[in-house]
Amino acid sequence: MKFKINRDHFSSGLQLVSSVVGSRKTMPILQNVLIEARQDTILLTTTNLDLGIKCSVKADISEEGSVTLPVKDLSRIVRELADMEVCVESSESSKSTITTRGSIFNIIGMDSKEFPPLPELEDRKSTEIGRDELTQMLKSVSFAQSVNEERYMLKGVFFQFEQDMLSLVATDGRRLAVANKAMKSEENAQGEFILPSLTVNELEKLPKSGDKLSISFTDRQVGIELKVSSTEEEDQGFRGSVYLVSKVVEGKYPNYKQVIPKDDFKSAVIERELMQECVNRAALVSDERVTLKLKNKEMEISGQSILGDACESMPIIYEGEESTVSFNPKFLLDPLRAIQKDQINLEFRDDMSPGVFKIEPEDKEQPSILCVVMPIRTD
Repeated sequence: MKFKINRDHFSSGLQLVSSVVGSRKTMPILQNVLIEARQDTILLTTTNLDLGIKCSVKADISEEGSVTLPVKDLSRIVRELADMEVCVESSESSKSTITTRGSIFNIIGMDSKEFPPLPELEDRKSTEIGRDELTQMLKSVSFAQSVNEERYMLKGVFFQFEQDMLSLVATDGRRLAVANKAMKSEENAQGEFILPSLTVNELEKLPKSGDKLSISFTDRQVGIELKVSSTEEEDQGFRGSVYLVSKVVEGKYPNYKQVIPKDDFKSAVIERELMQECVNRAALVSDERVTLKLKNKEMEISGQSILGDACESMPIIYEGEESTVSFNPKFLLDPLRAIQKDQINLEFRDDMSPGVFKIEPEDKEQPSILCVVMPIRTD
C-alpha cells in the first residue's frame, strides 16, 4: 500500500475516528485504525465492538492495500509533521513508513485481516432528518443523561419516532430534558431506541457537512450516515460519507411523560443569558443550592453557604404572587447553556414542585424544548 495525502486532511480524518477505540488488554487491534487505500481515497475505520466509525479522505493512491496502525500515536505524529504532503507506505510485514521532507517515521502495525468488520444492519427501519436539526435537539437534551452505571438504561438519549413526531429524551432521575419535532414517519420507519452516551458524543462531533442524516435501526443496532458536501470536501478532505454504527442500550426506557407536570403553573418569561450569568455568580458562593425569588417584574437569585452569601436581581416578565424556589445550580446552568434561544419560559407552582424550562417556537418546523428540574427544599 502506498499513497500521498495532505497532512491536514489526514489529521482531520484521524481526529474524527480516534476516540472510538477498544481495550488494549482484551483485543489489542481495537487500539488501531484500519487504513484502506482504494482508487482516490483512503478509508479510516475504528471500532470498540459497541461503536464503530468510518470515513473517507481523498488521497493520491499509488498502490492499493490496507494496514492497521495505532490510531492515537499516528494521529499525534501526523499532527506534528512540518510538511503539508505526507507519504505513507506499508509492507507485507505490517510496518508502515511515514515520510515528509526531512522526517521519517517507521510504525509497527497489525495485519488488517485481523480487524473486525463493522456490522451490517438487516431488516432495518430507516428515515432521514436534517443534520443541524438533530444536532440542535441532541445538545438540548444530552446534558441530562445519567452517568450512574447502575441505571444503565438512562445512560443515553431515547429516540422515539412516532407517526407525526420525533422525540429525543434524556433523564438522570433528578432532571428530564425533552425535545419534540413535528416530523412525518412512515409506518415502516416508526420505532424507538436508546442511543448510548458515547455514541451521542460522537454524533455531536460529526463534520459540519451535508444537509441530511440517514438513520437506520433495528432492535439491537443503529446506523447513522452523513453525506459529505462538496464544500466540506474542499475544506477538510472528506469524501463520500461518514458512517457510525452502534449497539443500542438494551431495555425499556421509563415512561418519561408521567414525570412532566400537568398542573396549572405560574409562568415567567426570562432572558436566558442574563439568568445564566446571575446563577453562575450566585453559585460561586453556594455550589449546592441557589434560590429564586420571583416578584412582580423581577427575580432575585441568591446563594448562601459558610463562605458567605450573594444576591442579584434581574428583570423578568411576571405578574403573579411572590414565590420562592431553590435548585441545584448545576441543574439550572446545564439547560441554560444548552438552549440556544434568547428568551425562555420558566414555569413553577410552589417550592416543592419541579421547575420547568420551556420553549415553544413560533416556527412549527423548529423543535420545542422542555426541561424539568427537581427542586431543593427551602426550609
